[in-house]
Amino acid sequence: MLSRRLFLGNAAAAAASVAASGCTVKSESESYDAAIQRTWRHRDGHPGDPTAVLRELVRYATLAPSSHNTQCWKFSIGDGAVAILPDFSRRCPAVDPDDHHLFVSLGCAAENLAQAAMAHGLMAESRFRSELDGALDFALMPTRAIVSPLFQAIPERQCTRSPYDETPLSGPELKTLELAGSGEGVQVLLFTERSAMENILDYVVQGNTAQMHDPAFIDELKAWIRFNEDEAVRTGDGLFTGATGNPTAPRWLGSRLFDLFLTPQRENDKYAAQVRSSAGIAVFVSEHDDREHWIEAGRCYQRFALQATALGIRNAFLNQPVEVAALRPQFGGFLGIGERRADLVVRFGRGQLMPRSLRRPMQAVLI
Repeated sequence: MLSRRLFLGNAAAAAASVAASGCTVKSESESYDAAIQRTWRHRDGHPGDPTAVLRELVRYATLAPSSHNTQCWKFSIGDGAVAILPDFSRRCPAVDPDDHHLFVSLGCAAENLAQAAMAHGLMAESRFRSELDGALDFALMPTRAIVSPLFQAIPERQCTRSPYDETPLSGPELKTLELAGSGEGVQVLLFTERSAMENILDYVVQGNTAQMHDPAFIDELKAWIRFNEDEAVRTGDGLFTGATGNPTAPRWLGSRLFDLFLTPQRENDKYAAQVRSSAGIAVFVSEHDDREHWIEAGRCYQRFALQATALGIRNAFLNQPVEVAALRPQFGGFLGIGERRADLVVRFGRGQLMPRSLRRPMQAVLI
C-alpha cells in the first residue's frame, strides 16, 4: 500500500547519458516545487467558516498514503459531518484484488482527518457503513482544540523509500511506536532482532519474486509511475520516480528504462539493503479479516507513521508477504498469529527526507 517500489538499478547512469546527448525534455522543477509547497503544508490562520473548516479537514485527510498513491477515496461534506467513501475506479486489482489496501488507505485518511479535527476544535466520532460499500461517517462536535504532535507531523510524514542509517531505536521510542500503532482489534508486532528481520526479508524476497514474474502486476505498477516532474504535477497522483531516488525522464525513455532495469534480482538486492539498514520492522495484524478491521489497521498504521515522524523516524512499506495470497498463510505461520490477518509490513529507522509525491486537487475528491 501503500506502495514500496524502487525501480531502475543502474538507470541513473543511463538517464544521465541520454541527458548528455540532448534527448531529455525541459525540467518543470519550479512548477513541481511550487506544487509540493502548496500540498505539504499547514494552513496559515484559521478557516473563516464551518464549510471551509470541513474542506480543510478533507485536505489533511488527502495527505495520507495510498496504494501506488492512487488516492482511492471520495469525500462528502455535510452539516457538521464528513464521509469518506471508497473510490473503486482507482483500485489496483493486480496488487490488491480483494481491495484490502484500498480500505487500509481509507483508514489512513480517516486518522489524518481525526487528528486535524481535534486541532480545529472538533471531536470526530466515526461510524462504519457496511451497507454503503464500506463508507466511514464522521460526526464532528465542538470540543477544546488540541494541537497534537501527530497533527503537526501530517505535512512532514512520508514513505521514505531509501536506506536508513542502521541506528537502533531506544526502548522508550519502541514503546511509544507500539502504543501508537495499536487499536481496536489491531495489534502491531515490532521486530528488531536481526535474525527475525532476516526471516521477514526472506518472505519479502519470495513475494517480490512472485510479483516480478506477474505481467499484470508489472503493467499495473508501470501505469501508476510518474516518470518526470511535469507528469507528476499534471496528474497529482502516482509514484513519482524522484521520490524513490531514481532519475526523472520523459515517459518514453522512463518506460524503456523501467522495462530494462526492473528485474527480480535488482529489486531483491535493493530490499535486502533497505531491511539491513533499518532499525526494525513493524507488522500490523487484525483480529478479523473484514473491511472494518482493514480500515482500523490503516488508522493504526497512520498513527504509527505520524508518531514516528514526530520522533524523527522514517518508515516505508514491505508489503509483499501480505500481498501475495499464496504466501500470506506461511507468513502468518511464521508470525504465530493463528487465524488473524497480517495487514501491513513496515520497516522503520532514521534516514534522510526524500522528494515527495503530490495530491489531486480538492475538486477531484469532493462529491
